[in-house]
Amino acid sequence: MTSQAITIHVNPQVARAFKRASKRDRLKLETIVNVKLVEATRTQESLKRVMREISRKAHSRGLTHDILKELLNENQ
Repeated sequence: MTSQAITIHVNPQVARAFKRASKRDRLKLETIVNVKLVEATRTQESLKRVMREISRKAHSRGLTHDILKELLNENQ
């Protein structure tokens, strides 16, 4: 199976952990992300379900619209 590189944005803690991980662990993480992206993109409905779940978890952890807006503006 061939693969292609893509760029995704993650929070700084995730980026640091990924960069510090061994090559073997990075490959494991890439596999997990790949599987999740395949699941999420199979159908439009499953993508909506995944996005709703992400939104629900973020909200339950205290992420508000204003905080999200502020975080997004920091990356510009």
